[in-house]
Amino acid sequence: MPDPGVHSPLIDFFRRGEVARDVRELAARGALAPGPHEQLALLIILTGDPDPAIGATANAALDTIPTESLAAFLARPDVPPQMREFFAARGTQPAAVAATDLDVPLVPVDDSDQPAVAEGSAEPKLLSALSVTDRMKLAMKGTREQRTALIRDPNRLVSTAVLSSPKLTDSEIEAFARMANVGEEVLRIISTNRRWIKNYSVIAALVRNPKTPPALSLRFVPRLVDKDIKGLSTDRNVPEILRITARKILTKSRT
Repeated sequence: MPDPGVHSPLIDFFRRGEVARDVRELAARGALAPGPHEQLALLIILTGDPDPAIGATANAALDTIPTESLAAFLARPDVPPQMREFFAARGTQPAAVAATDLDVPLVPVDDSDQPAVAEGSAEPKLLSALSVTDRMKLAMKGTREQRTALIRDPNRLVSTAVLSSPKLTDSEIEAFARMANVGEEVLRIISTNRRWIKNYSVIAALVRNPKTPPALSLRFVPRLVDKDIKGLSTDRNVPEILRITARKILTKSRT
């Protein structure tokens, strides 16, 4: 599949080919991603889909973008070179003046088929009754309460879509990192995101979360302050290897 040069938890699922056909079909129409970078990245990937019908749908969606709008978008400094190269091969070069409408998808999205759930509702039973594609739409475009419910969704595509939402806040990431009822995939993604782990509260929460794989949380232990290391050394809710590591750090600091 073509490399669009854009990465996010959701886009990486598509690149690995771990997405069901109905979800790929939705993304090939441009209806899944909330912003222009993600939308174009998914369309670029899906032009190389092994299903010819999905590839054709993605190409058709790209063809609907006005050349002037696409050229102005490609002139933006945050567009990766791989994306510019892809469209250069299709005959579109960056414009002299970059676009200023930062968050508008280039392929118009029809919101008439939005999930039939009460606005703001985060009732788990209501959300679980929706299809995977509808839950993914809410994960990226819904409310904070809906994201909090959907981050615990057993379907990895849905919980990953929450982490790709442009509405996501740092305080939500902190809350997710503390949750012991989210999937390991969620904690792995948070643990490997450079921006999120700059936040001390996030790494402290990941270390204390018993669901975080020790291979990931161990590397954060040396970054904890003395008070948190001391607490970790006796915390029976975390894997033993973390308690042992914390004790070693405490012993070393006293010598």
